[in-house]
Amino acid sequence: MRKPLLLLSAALLLSSGAMALEGNAAAGKAKSAPCAACHGADGNSPAPTFPKLAGQGERYLIKQIQDIKSGARPVPMMAGQTDNLSDQDIADIAAFYASKSISVGQADPALVEKGEAIYRGGIPERDVPACSACHSPTGQGMAAAGFPALGGQYAEYTVAQLKAFQAAADGREGGRDNDGETKVMRTVAFPMSDAEIEAVASFIQGLHH
Repeated sequence: MRKPLLLLSAALLLSSGAMALEGNAAAGKAKSAPCAACHGADGNSPAPTFPKLAGQGERYLIKQIQDIKSGARPVPMMAGQTDNLSDQDIADIAAFYASKSISVGQADPALVEKGEAIYRGGIPERDVPACSACHSPTGQGMAAAGFPALGGQYAEYTVAQLKAFQAAADGREGGRDNDGETKVMRTVAFPMSDAEIEAVASFIQGLHH
C-alpha cells in the first residue's frame, strides 16, 4: 500500500497549480471549432488515434494544452494549433469539453478479466498501483485534483500514452514525461508488459458509470 499512497501524494502536488482562470463553456464552444476536425464537435473524436476530450476534467485539459503549447509535451500532430491561444482561451476550451459527455466504447471480452484486475488491483508483484486509485473506480478521474477521466477513452490512444510514458522512463526518444519530476505515470507504466497495457486499455475503453 505504501507505494500507491506515495504516488497519489506526488500526483496531488503535481496537479496543484493547474487552474488559475475560470473557463466559460459557451465561449469555449466557438473557440474549439478548429479542434473539431480531429476531436469531434462535442469532444468525441471520430478516430482512435485522437483522444476523446468530452467529459475530461478542466484542470487536466488546461495542463495538457499548456504543456503542448510550451513544448513540455511534444505532440507533432498539434504543431502550431495552440500557439495563439491565450490562457483564457485555454480555460474556455477546457470548460467546453468538460461540459460534454464521453461516448463509451466496448472492451474486448477476451481481455476484460485481465484488464479489470489491473485497473482495480494493480500488479502487486511489480509495485504497479491500481489505476482506480487516481482515476476512480468508474473511470471518471478526480477532476479537482487534475487526475484525468479514462472511462470510454479509445484503447489505441491509451496504449500509445502508456508506451510513451514507458519510453520516457527508459530514456528513449519520443517518450512522454510531462508527469513532472515525480514521474508518476512513468513509474506506473514502466514495469508493465505489452499484454498488460493492451488489456487494461481495452477495459478502460468499455468502462463507464
